[in-house]
Amino acid sequence: MSAVPSTVFDETPQRLFPRTPINVPVDLIALRSGIPENLPGRCTDLSEAGVGAVVAGELAAGQPVAVELRLPNVGLPVRARALVRYQSRFRCGLEFVGLSAEQREMIRYWVYRSAAQPEDSRDLKKEDLKKEEKAGAAKAKATVVAAQQTVAPRRRIRIGQRGFYLMIGCMLALAGLGWWQWQTSWNELETRAPVAESRLRVSPETMDKRIVTKVDPIYPEPARAAGTEGMVVLDAVIAPDGSVKSLRPVSGPDPLVQSATEAVRSWKFEPYLSSGKAVEVETTIAVEFRLN
Repeated sequence: MSAVPSTVFDETPQRLFPRTPINVPVDLIALRSGIPENLPGRCTDLSEAGVGAVVAGELAAGQPVAVELRLPNVGLPVRARALVRYQSRFRCGLEFVGLSAEQREMIRYWVYRSAAQPEDSRDLKKEDLKKEEKAGAAKAKATVVAAQQTVAPRRRIRIGQRGFYLMIGCMLALAGLGWWQWQTSWNELETRAPVAESRLRVSPETMDKRIVTKVDPIYPEPARAAGTEGMVVLDAVIAPDGSVKSLRPVSGPDPLVQSATEAVRSWKFEPYLSSGKAVEVETTIAVEFRLN
């Protein structure tokens, strides 16, 4: 099978949301003759509207797929449905369909964190991303070519009428099983919600403006002596009264996680209001440790 460039599908001259470069693995589930197929790949850019990727497989414009990827410094994966907008030489554009508010907040947070990085760091990541994209495309093409070369020559097989009906019955059974697996995959994507529906997820920049009491963490002496520094990312649940209800470490150096957790636990926020009522919300808090 060779990857034939597909026709561009409803491509707009200007994007509503700017794409941000990213280099992380992505998994796609596509339906092939009623049977779901897993297609690995790597993301090249991301926005609230969709994702660009290099995928080791052939897709068609307008084809529905399931997408799963993990964002740096975000503890929960992004799982969503998408439509293939185009594919050319294993590079494709996917448009999200029915993206939930929680998924959008995770993408906004990641874009916000990416924009806060120094320019030289982002330029370096763009160069690495281009190299990774070229390597991924070459590897995907080599896999397809190797599969083509190893296909055995076709031979004519004669079967009787009874065998013909038996073959048709098996094909229908496999198609039914594939469709059931496909529906199961969709249902799993929809039901495995990372946060309860009754709890809102609020962006970090919004909650930063609502901090009333903020206690700086104590730099652990062993970490200071070892020259350990970096950023600790925590998933936090803020109670209706503005207190920190619970914290869950997402990333960061182990020697600094405990100190950051103890400090953030004593923070106080203005109550978050929804329809005029204080509600419990979830957000992401980042605590940075620097020696100088």
